Amino acid sequence: MGFLKKISGLFRRRRAEVQQLPTGTVTVDRQGHIVTSTVSSAYPNSLLQAIGRDVLELFREARAAEMPLAEVSLHFGSLRITARELRGGAIVFLFPQTALLPTPTIPHL
Repeated sequence: MGFLKKISGLFRRRRAEVQQLPTGTVTVDRQGHIVTSTVSSAYPNSLLQAIGRDVLELFREARAAEMPLAEVSLHFGSLRITARELRGGAIVFLFPQTALLPTPTIPHL
């Protein structure tokens, strides 16, 4: 549950304003540094890095609890975050959910 508090806290720290949700992917290495990103540069790297670090922490906590995860999907009201572990790092998919757009599916590798 700590992960959800951190993510929701990231969005609440700023002054309330309407903005488009992030769309794209972020790949992070095992330290949480961004390797590649297709998310618009309008979003601060610090926000994307925080999401990546929290996803990595979630994978580590699952491993420590002897429940290793290969993939995790989080659904918020209008944002879906799906992440896959990549040899210590992770790839994070950010999908805004709207009534006008169908829910995208991630192809299985």
